[in-house]
Amino acid sequence: MSDIEALKRKAAAMALTEVRSGMRLGLGTGSTARHFVDLLGEKVAAGMDVLCVPTSEVTATQARGLNIPLSDLDHLDRLDLTVDGADEIDPALNLIKGAGGALLREKIVAASSDRMIVIADQSKRVAELGRFPLPIEVNRFGLGATRNAVARVLAAYGADKALTLRGEDKGAVYLTDGGHLILDACFGRISQPEALSRELLSIPGVVQHGLFLGMCSKAYVATPNGVEVLERQ
Repeated sequence: MSDIEALKRKAAAMALTEVRSGMRLGLGTGSTARHFVDLLGEKVAAGMDVLCVPTSEVTATQARGLNIPLSDLDHLDRLDLTVDGADEIDPALNLIKGAGGALLREKIVAASSDRMIVIADQSKRVAELGRFPLPIEVNRFGLGATRNAVARVLAAYGADKALTLRGEDKGAVYLTDGGHLILDACFGRISQPEALSRELLSIPGVVQHGLFLGMCSKAYVATPNGVEVLERQ
């Protein structure tokens, strides 16, 4: 296991200490969340009783392979805890998520949870969101109009940077589990994330975006010197 993967596993192990038998859990998506699901599978094999809602088909497949009991939000109205990764974490524990393409389901599951814990390595910490491209999930219908509207928002925020359709450069556009497309918007520093969130969601073709604001209550950030615990004030 590489050094970075070992750090991710340390963060996942710390988050697992907050899980108790009988909990209803949201299972995140991505390379760090994968470690959490693996470790949870070991606990389930040893007798822990949990019921989980996965945030992607990839995570669902992994969980089934570990015999982790799964459900969905049609049958569970609330979850006790969601554990997920992040692409960026700012000092207020606001996040950018969506590199893995599961941002819509991740946000639905997180919003249905009493608490959201993020697990990450220290490279994901930023002073201000925006270093990582912001994923914006959009409907396939009217893509051109939606793309132009998002570009106007970029320009209004002084971000004359790239706006790309994920997978377009490879000749096969990326489709989310829900059958949507993803625009990756390079805003640079996002100094007004709440205002940006509102403007993007006002565009009819935008399904959701990767700004997770005020949703994360705690983050376990793995560093070479150990796991640092961050809590939202």
